[in-house]
Amino acid sequence: MRVLVLIACAVAVGTSVGTAFLFPVTGTDFYRFAVLAVCAVVAIELTRHIDRRRVYGHSSSVAYIDTKAVWSFAAVIVLPPVFATLMVVLTYLHSWTRVQHERPGGLVYRWMFSGATVLCGTQAAVAVLALGMHDYPGAPAASGIDGLTDLGIITLAATLRWAINVALIMVAIALSKPNIQARELFSNFGEQMLEAGAMGLGLVAAAIVVANPFVMPGIVIAMVALHRGILVNQYQQASRTDAKTGLSTAGWWHDFAEQALVRARDHGATLGLLIVDLDHFKRLNDTFGHPFGDRVLKAVAEELIAEIRNEDACGRWGGEEFVVVLPDVGDERNLRNVAERIRRRIQSIVVDPPAPLAGAGDSAVTASIGGAIFPSAGMASLDELLLAADTALYAAKNGGRNTVRLSGAQAPAADAEQRALPQQAQPPSPNA
Repeated sequence: MRVLVLIACAVAVGTSVGTAFLFPVTGTDFYRFAVLAVCAVVAIELTRHIDRRRVYGHSSSVAYIDTKAVWSFAAVIVLPPVFATLMVVLTYLHSWTRVQHERPGGLVYRWMFSGATVLCGTQAAVAVLALGMHDYPGAPAASGIDGLTDLGIITLAATLRWAINVALIMVAIALSKPNIQARELFSNFGEQMLEAGAMGLGLVAAAIVVANPFVMPGIVIAMVALHRGILVNQYQQASRTDAKTGLSTAGWWHDFAEQALVRARDHGATLGLLIVDLDHFKRLNDTFGHPFGDRVLKAVAEELIAEIRNEDACGRWGGEEFVVVLPDVGDERNLRNVAERIRRRIQSIVVDPPAPLAGAGDSAVTASIGGAIFPSAGMASLDELLLAADTALYAAKNGGRNTVRLSGAQAPAADAEQRALPQQAQPPSPNA
């Protein structure tokens, strides 16, 4: 990842210097740059409190939505490349000082890398516009085929700029988190449409700054409204996500499971439901402390996410309990196989206790799992499925823990072997 950051910064600096003097700079360019720069600074000031909440609440597993593209993309279209580069530098520096200054160290390299990826995308957009537009730098042609052609070229430049930026960010996230799944990287992909909206406002700003700069405050007002819309979306996302595990909250999972059950009933399909309860979790908390317990919950959540399919949903039901809903699971045998794989994954987890408590007791993690499948006799609603799975979970607990029970099914004879803990014979992994 360090190599990627250094390469991105080097390419950003090299291409920015290389394009800086390709086009002459006029007095009009200075005036237009000043108008865009003032609007950018005012917009950042008016939205900095919202942006600070966005940055602090932003997940490190997804690409950040950059609304500063309004000003930098407008500069790409109507100004020489040197001013387009300066606009990116100005907006990122000002945003850093006004948004990030309250957050202590450790993020400077991320901010620099983000700026570098935008500069790389900006220079690629410059190349597209210089080769394709009829009058670059400047506003697109006013009418006719030339206008449509310029609009197509600008759209291509915006897409390339966005793609380079997002691709580099996603590669960096993947390198820094080797175990991350692709679906986590793309989990906020719908929100990227907000950045497309910022690019669209950038095109409008480019046309306005050429035709009538006194209308530019309208773009600033639109930016404030756009930020509030992003914040609402982020709050909605946060309300659906459990803070400790990153899984769905119980409420959102319940809504998803209700809809999945309706689809299963309408299409004559099956639906599996599992309740996963960690064994002796209170003892782990009391022995090794709550921070250790939180690490265990996070590790279990990661194993659950790794096991289920994209169409399944996993939520934290409360405390040390998790719930999984599996649409189109097939028959009871398939459901048991999934439950057994989850049980074995949890059994293999090794979380090292704090050094002072390393010898305080057994830190092994196991889980008991209860399950139910739709359709089954007497189970027509989600509450009935949950009750059946919960009853099966109690049977698993009473049967010795670290085992699986399904509603209405007999206990397998191999339970004693399943409850063996092979990981205790292995040395703890320092990377677990």
